Amino acid sequence: MFKYITLAVIAFSGLIATVPAYAQNQCDKRASILEMLSHKYSEKTQAIGVTNKGGLIEVLTNKDGATWTIIVTTPHGISCLVAAGEGWRQLEKAELEPEA
Repeated sequence: MFKYITLAVIAFSGLIATVPAYAQNQCDKRASILEMLSHKYSEKTQAIGVTNKGGLIEVLTNKDGATWTIIVTTPHGISCLVAAGEGWRQLEKAELEPEA
């Protein structure tokens, strides 16, 4: 599971500065962001990772992966929407490892 979290963080870290998330308020208390994503999109946290500066990165998806969101939470508890999209697909371990 840690490998999946690490790969998700690496894969999407480049998007943090380049992809806008939602048009609404993009930063708020973590509880408020999680509540909004749960209520509006039925998204729950599927993967987490900690940045080298103490931020918490979370990947949230709904049950069938139709929507996904990445948020970053500061050590002070403020979360910001970083990226969002459709069609999340969880890769199996065999798909992640390069062939010999």
